[in-house]
Amino acid sequence: MSKIDEIAQAVENGKSKIVGGLVTDALNEGIEAVAILNDGMMKAMERVGAKFQSGEIFVPEMLIAARSMKAGMEVLKPQLSGKANVSLGKCIIGTVYGDLHDIGKNLVAMMIESSGFEMIDLGVDVPIEKFITGIKETQGVKLVALSCLLTTTMPALLETTKAIRESGLQGFKIIVGGAPITQEFADQIGADGYSSDAAGAAQIAKKLVA
Repeated sequence: MSKIDEIAQAVENGKSKIVGGLVTDALNEGIEAVAILNDGMMKAMERVGAKFQSGEIFVPEMLIAARSMKAGMEVLKPQLSGKANVSLGKCIIGTVYGDLHDIGKNLVAMMIESSGFEMIDLGVDVPIEKFITGIKETQGVKLVALSCLLTTTMPALLETTKAIRESGLQGFKIIVGGAPITQEFADQIGADGYSSDAAGAAQIAKKLVA
C-alpha cells in the first residue's frame, strides 16, 4: 500500500490520532502536499460521503472521518499556503437569525472544507447584516452556505437570501439546507443549490464553483 493510500484509509476509518504522523512521513518522503490532499484525504472524504448517502454509515462516523481530515490538514496547511490551485475559494457559512442549531451546520462546514474550500464560520443566530458584512470584508468568497433547522426560521432564510441578492454583491453562489428545507423552497427563494445532507452539500459546492 502506498503512503497516500495509507493516509486515505486512515482518514476514511477515522484514525485522527495517526493521520498527522502519516502526513508528516509522506512529506518527509518527498510526496507533494497537493497530492496528499487531492489523491489521499479528499478521495477518502468522497468515499465517506458516498457511504453516508447510501446509508452504509451515519452522522457519527462521518464526523469522525471529517475530524481525521482536519488533523491531516493541520499538518498540510503550512505546505499549501500560497498555492491557489489547492483551494476552490472561500465559503461563508452560518445558521440564520433566530435559529441556534449548529450540529448540521458544523457537519456541512467540515464536509465542504474537506472538498477544498476555506471556511469562514459565522456561527448561529446570524443577523442578515453579519452575512453581508462577512461577504464584503472577505476576499475570494465563492460560496455562501445558509443553514436553517426550524420551520419557524424558514422566513429568516428567505429574507437572508433575498437581502444578499439585493446587496449588489456578486461573484459567489448561495446554497441552503436544513431539516425543513426542500428543493422546491430553495428554488422559490432563489438559492443556487440545495442538499438534504452534508455529503451532497459538498458535491454541490464543488459543482457550483467549477
